Amino acid sequence: MNKVPMTLAGYDSLKEELRWRQQEERPRIIEAISEARAHGDLSENAEYHAAKEAQSLNEGRISELEDLIARAEVIDVRKLSGDTVKFGATVVLVDEDTEEEKTYQIVGDQEADVKSGRISISSPIARALIGKTVGDTVEVNAPGGARGYEVLRVQYG
Repeated sequence: MNKVPMTLAGYDSLKEELRWRQQEERPRIIEAISEARAHGDLSENAEYHAAKEAQSLNEGRISELEDLIARAEVIDVRKLSGDTVKFGATVVLVDEDTEEEKTYQIVGDQEADVKSGRISISSPIARALIGKTVGDTVEVNAPGGARGYEVLRVQYG
C-alpha cells in the first residue's frame, strides 16, 4: 500500500469533500432517484438515468477519497525547516530568460493547483527542485521547451 504524501491543508480538504459527498450529496441524489422513479416508466426516464449516473460518479469519488485518506501521509509543513527544497517547501524562483519571479509550494498530487501556486511533487519542475538550495539553478523540460530557473528563496510554514 503506497503512502500518498499531502499537506495538512490538503488532508483536511479531502476529509471535507468526503463528508460533503456522504452527508449532503448522497441524500440529494437518493431523493432525485426516488422522485424520478415516481414518474413511471424507467426505460425512457432521462431524469432517472441522469440521477443514477450522478449516484455512480459520487460513489466512485467517495471510494477514491476513502482510499486516499487511508493511505495519506500527512506532512505538517509548519514543523519543517531548512534551506533545502523538499516536500512542502515554498520556493521562489526566477526564470533565467524572462527574469520573471514565480512562487510555488510543493504539495501532494491531489492538492496541486498551478493557478494558486501549488505544484505536484510528481511534476517535472518539483522533481527538478527537490534537494536544491538557494542559488542553485535547475533546468526543467517543460512542454514549451527547456526552461532555466534559479532558486531565490526556500521557506516553510
